[in-house]
Amino acid sequence: MEATQFQAMLEERGISLSSQALAQFERYYELLVEWNEKMNLTAITDKPGVYVKHFFDSVSPAFYYDFSEPFSLCDVGAGAGFPSIPLKICFPHLRVSIVDSLQKRIRFLQHLVEELGLKDIALYHDRAETFARQKGMRESFDVVTARAVARMPVLAELCLPLTKVGGTFLAMKAASAPEELKEGEKAIAVLGGEVTATETFMLPFEEGERTIIFVQKTKKTPARYPRKPGTPNKQPIQ
Repeated sequence: MEATQFQAMLEERGISLSSQALAQFERYYELLVEWNEKMNLTAITDKPGVYVKHFFDSVSPAFYYDFSEPFSLCDVGAGAGFPSIPLKICFPHLRVSIVDSLQKRIRFLQHLVEELGLKDIALYHDRAETFARQKGMRESFDVVTARAVARMPVLAELCLPLTKVGGTFLAMKAASAPEELKEGEKAIAVLGGEVTATETFMLPFEEGERTIIFVQKTKKTPARYPRKPGTPNKQPIQ
């Protein structure tokens, strides 16, 4: 997949990319490859692979959820900026916060945001477990996203405490989604969430199955969650 194909495929899904947005995606690709030589950001560096498996995949929540209005989005464990940066390029009106536990990834993202001229993006070097206890962060985001971060019981504990009541947590998963969802049912309920939909689709060119799990925050998360850093991983809510 090249940039023009990417643009056409998004157009089919009702997402129009400006020439500026296309140029931003091209620059994003260049910087990703350049910085990847110095640090491990991604195992996928060929251009068609990045456009399909990173860019197209990152924008996929917008196929099923309305991103046309301004709202606050928090991306937990964004790594090289997925899915939040591609979503921000497509929908510049989003107010984005990115949380990642590795300082070097935050350095890359800082450089990327400056190079692409993106506004209204806040970057936080923190663990999701402690970030959710910072003043003004807990239950403050309209949408919380996570892609390839952790299994569902763990992910729910990292993301739902940040999601405001009435907001949505979007978990982006690969083929193991049904099994993970079953495994995460209790955690989602305990943390104040309710699964409202799951959407499964194939990436272009048969590049794999993806599922997006939509969890609505229906009530406040109990004060004891999230637990200390590392605890959700070691002792998931079961």
